[in-house]
Amino acid sequence: MSQAVEDVPQPRESSQSLAVATSESARQKRRIAALEEKLQVLESGHAVKVRETNHYMSKGRAIRRIVTLFDTIEDMISENDRRCDLGDEDNDVTLDQERLQLGYIVLNNTLPWFHSKASDMEYEDYTFMLKKLRQGADAARGDDTSKLKSLVADWVNRELKPNPPVDPEDKHHRGFVNDACGRLLCPAELDWNDSTVRAGIRDRAASYVVTEMSWPAFLYERYSADQDNLEEGLFKSTLLLQAFKAIFTSPSSAKEVAGEGDGANVTENNRRAMKDFNSGKKVKTHLRFALSSVTSWRSVDGDFDYVPFWQNIVDFFERPPGRAAHRKVDQLLAWWTRKVFGTSRRAELTDGLKAKMSVNALARQRAQVDDAMFDSE
Repeated sequence: MSQAVEDVPQPRESSQSLAVATSESARQKRRIAALEEKLQVLESGHAVKVRETNHYMSKGRAIRRIVTLFDTIEDMISENDRRCDLGDEDNDVTLDQERLQLGYIVLNNTLPWFHSKASDMEYEDYTFMLKKLRQGADAARGDDTSKLKSLVADWVNRELKPNPPVDPEDKHHRGFVNDACGRLLCPAELDWNDSTVRAGIRDRAASYVVTEMSWPAFLYERYSADQDNLEEGLFKSTLLLQAFKAIFTSPSSAKEVAGEGDGANVTENNRRAMKDFNSGKKVKTHLRFALSSVTSWRSVDGDFDYVPFWQNIVDFFERPPGRAAHRKVDQLLAWWTRKVFGTSRRAELTDGLKAKMSVNALARQRAQVDDAMFDSE
């Protein structure tokens, strides 16, 4: 009986009795170290996310300035995907679809990394990137319209000297209720100096409805159009040059627009603006908004729709009807390049002129001194 009892397996000692005694302080230190390591990992991931956010938002600022003022990134991507799906079968392309595709091409020229990165990303990362690019784009548009709000008032007051002057802080008294702003916003085919025209526009009479189908006077050189040649002076106004320089170079550079631009300064600080004249096209839309009485950005102002207005400007430059019109567009772009970026006359320097310049003259003098010393030795 006693032998049977001895053969029964005894329960193992508890795991606690097998623990090697460790001080409470040491255990707490290890717990703290493990938590700090986890926190560091979390903070590191957060820092990466913050860097990605800042990167995408900064790159997105170029979209509203250079690529397109109104089209969404998603719509441009969808149009490119649609064309890839259809291939050669896509024969019935609408003008809007063509604009979206051209926008997608400009987007990839502006952000060369975008197409490949968007193709390789996980969907969650992809949507995050688009969201931040969109936020950056809209933030840039907001910054530009805010910047022009006070600057345009100052320029108008200096050039047109209205009485009372345009208030730089209050947009409620701009637009057609203001004589100076009304003159600049007036359709090119109408005469703002005619009291009947002014009254008709302000009352929105049937014969004086202001829409995007009219070029505003502020687009023209000296703010006046030749009715027999409406292309003469178009997109050559002082206000346009000032607005472009204020946004793409600096507000101080906008004070000088009579001569040609400082090419070195603009080239250094605005490489992106030089790559595509879309930047100049969007300035025209922003300038119209700055002259209006609308206090917050929206695409429709009364009877005037900014989206087709923007498209009319883009089509003027990108869809000329023939070779003569195309040549005039090239001349206009050359004029803008000269006025904003300046010109270089280095190519005109002859070898004789270069030889007389002090760097080359000094090099010759030093060589002559060295030769004389060698001969004397």
